[in-house]
Amino acid sequence: MDFNEYQRLASATAETYTGNDAKLVAALGCAGEGGEFAEVVKKEIYHHHPVDRERALKELGDQLWYIAYGADAYGYTLEEVAESNISKLRDRYPAARFSTEDSIQRRDTGG
Repeated sequence: MDFNEYQRLASATAETYTGNDAKLVAALGCAGEGGEFAEVVKKEIYHHHPVDRERALKELGDQLWYIAYGADAYGYTLEEVAESNISKLRDRYPAARFSTEDSIQRRDTGG
């Protein structure tokens, strides 16, 4: 499955909000699901729970759903979001790998 097919299938399960309401649902959903994923990691690392790969997978999927919803709200496809992000990373890391120096220099203009 590619990004755009995922976005099309995911959007079929979304409640229909428009404008600022859609943007707010997407933002709050990303934040909430990010917190749920963080909770999985926290329990594994600091509370010494067994690794729960299945729950991590589900929480990451929920984040992707809200990212797709946010992309829709702004009129983007997930493919455009992914391409834009890779372009930003290429600007930031010209050697195509992480370096602390490149991270500090922030050659890109985006966040």
